[in-house]
Amino acid sequence: MSFKNKKHFTQTLINWYDPKDRPMPWKEEKNPYYIWLSEIILQQTRVEQGLKYYIKFKKNYPTVADLANAPEDELMKNWEGLGYYSRARNLHASAKFIHNELNGKFPHTYENIIALKGVGEYTAAAISSFGFGLAHAVVDGNVYRVLSRFFGIEIPTDSNEGKKLIKELAQDLLDKKGPATYNQAIMDFGATICKPKATLCKECPLAKKCIALKTDKVKELPIKEKKIKKINRYFHYLILNKGDEVFIKKRKENDIWKNLYEFPVIETVTKINWEKLSTKKEFSEIFSGNIYGISSHSASYIQQLTHRTIIAYFHELKVNDDFKTTKKDWLCVKKKEIRRFAFPKIIDLYLS
Repeated sequence: MSFKNKKHFTQTLINWYDPKDRPMPWKEEKNPYYIWLSEIILQQTRVEQGLKYYIKFKKNYPTVADLANAPEDELMKNWEGLGYYSRARNLHASAKFIHNELNGKFPHTYENIIALKGVGEYTAAAISSFGFGLAHAVVDGNVYRVLSRFFGIEIPTDSNEGKKLIKELAQDLLDKKGPATYNQAIMDFGATICKPKATLCKECPLAKKCIALKTDKVKELPIKEKKIKKINRYFHYLILNKGDEVFIKKRKENDIWKNLYEFPVIETVTKINWEKLSTKKEFSEIFSGNIYGISSHSASYIQQLTHRTIIAYFHELKVNDDFKTTKKDWLCVKKKEIRRFAFPKIIDLYLS
């Protein structure tokens, strides 16, 4: 498929771009470690939210060695609230690899960068171009949207054909002499002008030759053919208060929130009341031979994730000083020290 106005698109975008218009601490950054840090933090995260985490991580872990040597619990606590915690685990694993296997030297080729755990094509292209001036085009949601609209691409961007087409077109449009400037320009353009909604077409320097604008399809493009199927998961947290102590555990399952802490939990596939919950086998295993008292039951707390909705209930219970558990992974900690541990956002909401 051939497209018109490719040179016009690239040059107009470069002429439009001014790094002063949207100042960010990682812009014009040349240290690949800091670029990598910013890109991982900003994956599926709004800039406004990611900014404070970037500043915190840069301060707490100024070098790859600092990040590699950080205790896991400390790292997860610093990441707390940012979500998509696999990013933090992958970040830690890759930092250890760079520090231990590469003598602390950040890889400087696209192939070696993309081999890092947690680094995909977009992130590898960003680090390659911003950190080393390599000619690799970034392709993210902004790029899909801008190119689909300007060139009138009606092939679904989440199809194999659409992904391949956009990737090849993005690489063809890339300014090979200044890939960092071009990549930053198209991302800023998608974030400030060619936005998902409330587009600023009247201020757009590409408006005269934008096919979507000419054909009145700005709101329709880009096209996606797949719809995300979402499921509900019901978490019943048991807060077992033992005097001034409480029980917590670390999630080890290969599931959401791995390596974060939580209260003992019973998950159900449907909404159930306390009476039914207390008859479940998992409940009996916890309280077998133990006496407990009920303090309170919370209303539902809801957290929306990409593919699922978490609906949580918190049950405050009192247990005797001689309460015993066979769960080897449970910790009994002082309530005043509970904030030292990293919890999922939904538990933080309850504790706040």
